[in-house]
Amino acid sequence: MEYGAVWAVIISFVTSVIAGPLVIPLLRKMKVGQTVREEGPKAHLKKNGTPTMGGVIIISAVALTSMFYAKDYPKIIPVLFLMLGFGLIGFLDDYIKVVLKRSMGLRPLEKFSCQVVVTTIFIYYTHHYTDISTNMLLPFAGSEKYLDLGIFTVPMMYFVIIGTVNGVNFTDGLDGLAASVTVLAATFFSVIAIGTGAGIEPVTCAVVGSLLGFLLFNVHPASVFMGDTGSLALGGFVAAAAYMTQTQLFLPIVGCVYMIEVCSVIIQVIYFKLTGGKRIFKMAPLHHHFELCGWSETKIVAFFAIITAIMSLLSLVLFQKS
Repeated sequence: MEYGAVWAVIISFVTSVIAGPLVIPLLRKMKVGQTVREEGPKAHLKKNGTPTMGGVIIISAVALTSMFYAKDYPKIIPVLFLMLGFGLIGFLDDYIKVVLKRSMGLRPLEKFSCQVVVTTIFIYYTHHYTDISTNMLLPFAGSEKYLDLGIFTVPMMYFVIIGTVNGVNFTDGLDGLAASVTVLAATFFSVIAIGTGAGIEPVTCAVVGSLLGFLLFNVHPASVFMGDTGSLALGGFVAAAAYMTQTQLFLPIVGCVYMIEVCSVIIQVIYFKLTGGKRIFKMAPLHHHFELCGWSETKIVAFFAIITAIMSLLSLVLFQKS
């Protein structure tokens, strides 16, 4: 399968590269432009009007590539479902915001309800139509020790999946940030999938290829943003890949950037309410704090990507010793 994995990367990369010049002008023609909040970093105001919803490039490349492997690798189906399901939620959110001009997009309850529905279908499918165990490999235990949460397994799945999805969503705030971090996470899951024969390597490698192609258009200065269409889809992919490889407990390590971004928002909101308006960070999520401290976008993206690369290598070492 090693050669098949390479082909999955290549096919998805080429598809993404070809789709970019076709989709981006179409998004411009449809006037699907990003509206930058005035309360955000002033440097972002020049990004007003940049096409968003570019996540369709990522999703289409992954879906097309996976079609060549679906018959022989049925375990990629639930991964694709969670990715496409959350991608559809993100697409609806983007469409309402940028096409229908309703600034808030999907209402919080609407978005959360949709996420619960998609997660429920994924949980039901994996429990009834796959042989994937719900036990989770312990990163630091060694000797292939697993954690069985018993009756708390399903609640944990909801928490991890929806939490991961929103973590990736918060990370998507700078040119190339979410894509750079996630391509490294996808590489980690590809190595694990190939090494263990988990049977999802075609889709993990397809995500690697699609993101490498997308980054050609998304690095600073970005000519297209992935929008919620892309960030929610990638969050669904990361969560599904972790469950299908039983590496859920590795997510705080390999996905530490996602976790830090979410925690920075939670801490900021709680501290703001408790202190009557004071802030710990200049702005949340954390990448905006670094921006307001004078860091350039490219420096922040490189810093977060380096952290993810190091933590991914650590995760591989821990996985090998587990």
